[in-house]
Amino acid sequence: MFEEYRDIVTVGELCVMLRICPARAYALLNSGQIKEFRPGRMWQIPKTSVIEYIERQMSSDNNL
Repeated sequence: MFEEYRDIVTVGELCVMLRICPARAYALLNSGQIKEFRPGRMWQIPKTSVIEYIERQMSSDNNL
């Protein structure tokens, strides 16, 4: 999944990956739903965190 992306993605790439707007991306990051780190001013998002978020969303949808 997402082989075309590097191991660390940007907020812009996250928006494309999830097809969401930047405001929603920042909300997911600020809430901790997608894990990130900020060694400076730029958000660094592990691609594995995005995949884990998608898997959690899929499993919660299946539990309905």
